[in-house]
Amino acid sequence: MILYEFPFNERVRTYLRLQQLFNRLHLLVQRETALDHHFAFTTLFEIMEVGTRSELKSEVLKDLERQKQIYMAYRGNPAISEKALDGLITQLDRHFEALNQVNGKIGQSLNDNDFLMALRSRAVIPGGTCEFDLPAYHAWQHHDAHSRQADLQQWFAAFVPLSQAIELLLQMLRETGSSQKVMATAGLMQQNLPQGRTFQLLRLKIDPGLGITPEISCNRLLVVIRLMRQQADGKLVPSAEDVPFEMSLCA
Repeated sequence: MILYEFPFNERVRTYLRLQQLFNRLHLLVQRETALDHHFAFTTLFEIMEVGTRSELKSEVLKDLERQKQIYMAYRGNPAISEKALDGLITQLDRHFEALNQVNGKIGQSLNDNDFLMALRSRAVIPGGTCEFDLPAYHAWQHHDAHSRQADLQQWFAAFVPLSQAIELLLQMLRETGSSQKVMATAGLMQQNLPQGRTFQLLRLKIDPGLGITPEISCNRLLVVIRLMRQQADGKLVPSAEDVPFEMSLCA
C-alpha cells in the first residue's frame, strides 16, 4: 500500500517536511560514498532553511506541553495503563527539556561555520561545487568515509533535539487516527467532517496495483479526494472508476 499524508495546517505541514528531511539525511549519512555525502549536505541546508525559523522552536515546545497536559488528564483512569502513561509523559518531558536548553534559534551555530556557509552559497549554483570553486570541499570529499560521517553527524547534532521532538509528536498524532475502508465513487469521494473536532492530518493508503494517484483538498469542514490516473506522457487525468482505499483522520 502507498501511504499519502495531507496536513490540515501549516504547523503539521512543517513537521512533515522536516521529518522527511531528517529521514533522508540519516539515510545518506549512513552511506559511505562522497556523492551520497554531497546530497547529505544539500539536505542539511534544506533543514537549516526550514528548521531555523524563529517561531518553530516555541511551536514545538507548546505542542509538547499541550500533549503532556492532555495525557496528564488520563491519570487515575482504570482503562489506561499507568506504566505506559508515565513512560509517555517522561518522553514528553525529556524532549521538552532537551529542546528548551537549546540557546537561541535551532542550528544558529552552523551559520558561524565558514566551511558550511561557503558550501551552502555555492550549492545553489548549478555545478557550483567544483574543485576550482571550493578546493577545501574537494579535499574534504577525499577524506575517508568514517571521517566524513563523523563531521556530518557533528553538524547535524544541532538539530537532534528538534528531530526527536517532531518524531514523537507526529507519532502521537498518527496514533489518534483509526483506519476505515472507503470507496471513491466514479473517482471522487467527499466527506463532511464532524463539528467540534479539529483534525490535523489525513492519511490515505492505496493499492499501488490500481495505478491511481489521489489529489487531496480539505479544510475543517470537508474532505475532497479526486483520484487520477497517470498517462504514458505523465499527464494526470481524472479516473471514472469506483476505487477502494483506506483512510484515517488524525486529531
